[in-house]
Amino acid sequence: MFNKKRSIDDLLTEWRFDEELKQNILHWHTLEARPAKYASFPKELHPSIKKALESRGIEQLYTHQREAFDLALDGKSFTAVTPTASGKSLCYHLPVLQKILEDKSSRAIYLFPTKALAQDQKSDINELIEDMEEEILSYTYDGDTAPAIRQKIRKAGHIVMTNPDMLHSGILPHHTKWVSLFENLKYIVIDELHTYKGVFGSHVSHVIRRLKRICAFYGSNPIFICTSATIKNPKELAEKLTNTQHELIADSGAPVGKKTFLFYNPPIVHPTFGVRRSSILEVRDLATRLFEAGIQTIVFAKSRVRVEMLVTYLKSLTKNKIQDESIRGYRGGYLPTERRKIEKGLRDGTIQVVVSTNALELGVDIGQLQACIMTGYPGNIASAWQQAGRAGRRQDSALIIYVANSTALDQYVVNHPTYLLGSSPEEALINPENILILMDHLKCAAFELPFSASDTYGEFEVQELLEFLQDEGVLVKTSSTWYWMSERFPAHEISLRSAAQENVVIIDQTIPAGTKVIGEMDTYSAMTLLHEEAIYLHQGTQFQVELLDWEEKKAYVREVDVDYFTDANLAVELKILNEDKSAAYNSATVSYGDISLLAIPTIFKKIRFQTHDNIGSGKIHIPPLEMHTNATWMSFNLPENWSEEMLTDALTGAAYAIGSFIPLYIQCDRSDLSVVPQVKSTHNDKPTLFIYDSYPGGIGLSERVYDILGPILEETIGHVQNCPCKSGCPSCIGAQDSLNESKDKVIKVLSILLNEIG
Repeated sequence: MFNKKRSIDDLLTEWRFDEELKQNILHWHTLEARPAKYASFPKELHPSIKKALESRGIEQLYTHQREAFDLALDGKSFTAVTPTASGKSLCYHLPVLQKILEDKSSRAIYLFPTKALAQDQKSDINELIEDMEEEILSYTYDGDTAPAIRQKIRKAGHIVMTNPDMLHSGILPHHTKWVSLFENLKYIVIDELHTYKGVFGSHVSHVIRRLKRICAFYGSNPIFICTSATIKNPKELAEKLTNTQHELIADSGAPVGKKTFLFYNPPIVHPTFGVRRSSILEVRDLATRLFEAGIQTIVFAKSRVRVEMLVTYLKSLTKNKIQDESIRGYRGGYLPTERRKIEKGLRDGTIQVVVSTNALELGVDIGQLQACIMTGYPGNIASAWQQAGRAGRRQDSALIIYVANSTALDQYVVNHPTYLLGSSPEEALINPENILILMDHLKCAAFELPFSASDTYGEFEVQELLEFLQDEGVLVKTSSTWYWMSERFPAHEISLRSAAQENVVIIDQTIPAGTKVIGEMDTYSAMTLLHEEAIYLHQGTQFQVELLDWEEKKAYVREVDVDYFTDANLAVELKILNEDKSAAYNSATVSYGDISLLAIPTIFKKIRFQTHDNIGSGKIHIPPLEMHTNATWMSFNLPENWSEEMLTDALTGAAYAIGSFIPLYIQCDRSDLSVVPQVKSTHNDKPTLFIYDSYPGGIGLSERVYDILGPILEETIGHVQNCPCKSGCPSCIGAQDSLNESKDKVIKVLSILLNEIG
């Protein structure tokens, strides 16, 4: 099945003497194995559960599993934060099953961020129930659930596994059909807590408040059990998400195998411009070495395009084998049946290399992988550890290779490995107080149950808001109670995800006899990946977009065989709506407030495989998308004798450099914030740098930037000055088209701002 099998330790011994690799591996770091910490089964544990665990070879629990069971039996909500593959699912399965066996009327809701996770956990708990030989009914309830069994789930499902979107629009508005669930709800399980951040997490916090309100109406008061990967503020996030006090379980008793981290920097191929060899090509070569050594490997890439490029490159290793499935891609947009097939192939060993976006960071069971390659910094420390945790899941030695891109942040990480290995992970921020989100869910709550004059909604006093909705004509007040009166169904008008627009369906029309749907994509991504003439890559197969019907949200593609891929540009127009804070200095001003931005797709480039040369371009004809968000902006006086061209280069480089180092200070994902320059801002005619939240409505990140701009600017200047390049490069101020001394101009702009603000 695989190539000749080698051990990780043998391979690393060989690599230490490999001259080609040695010059690019800047750091080796080994985390030694750690033994398990055990606790005995609790005396209250039901004999059927004990029998099922023993049939799996489990004679005792890990300490964190026992602590979880004890807290649940004491009636306390808790959050368990332990590494990947540490047996977190038993933290909630055991107390839930125990309660159902004690009282067969008991019910539980399991909430997962994706359908795939719900399906995976359904298989897991059903196997456990089967080993128990008890009649406990667990079901998934989502958009794919057959209508024929929905009534049975509502009436008799002990455990209902769903996702926030289905709970929001498919369960809560129809709570009268779920009386047996809500009257007897004992536990609400929220898995992968760390995914509930930003706008999505803010929306879900209100879905939970609506759920609790309905539970109270039916007389139940469920306990919350949350599980999470490592984040900086798990207890705070859980309490803010659920509006409930939580205990924290943070000490894992699970064993950990030896992990070796390699920090790999591609060689410089153009010393003058500081350009390094493509990380994609380096990852291809490293993955090839692992494939040939028979090492089962997961490769993470940051975008769909990069995933498909790597799959295309690696498939050449098996091109002489008919229908070889040992190398596969995995990302959002694949159909569910295809994703399930890939997950199964990883578990049973028929797939040796999988190339994935962060879709496989979450806890889907993909079995035992031996190596993980990260193509560039994942964007935050928590994601990096999630990805690293995908290797060595059975206590064996694991290899994690971090391959740096040429970006400033990647170069910082590869040269400062303690940042990744020793820093605390990021905070996950939500903002339930966002008035737009609050008002949306207040409408849903009023639809579900009327509000009396004394009612609260979560922690919010809402009488004034209800009166506003009454004036809007969607509520009516009789004596002291507000009732929903609109014909609209509010939950259907509210998307919980940051991209509120519908998805674009991708239709393959290669076969003359008919067409078939091969995937889907959110509209924001479709602007740059599914425009007409774009090359859409799917499992290493190339498709060209022949027609994009933007109104109907359909992209028609046909299979092609070309030696290039496409890359598109977005232009952004910004307009200030409101200024909440401002600080004026001698020659600079820093402000924070609300902005409107317009994303406009402009042109696309054709880029040749292997060499990555630009071989052509074309225009994109898609209407712009508008978004309102928060921003911090810095305006300053134009330096003397500077032309507009000089200023454009300097601002572009400064924006790139500042954007790279913000995550070091407010510990957010690099993509959570965007930095955009304006040579002559529309609000004051001065050169301005905008730093805005990349989420509709904002989540408060740019406001934190406003408070700590001085240290960010200081770190940025230091990095740019110390970069060994002469005139600027991708590792400090971004790619340069010519030797125009942009680096000195960027330092000048940053120094002006630091001298004023710092």
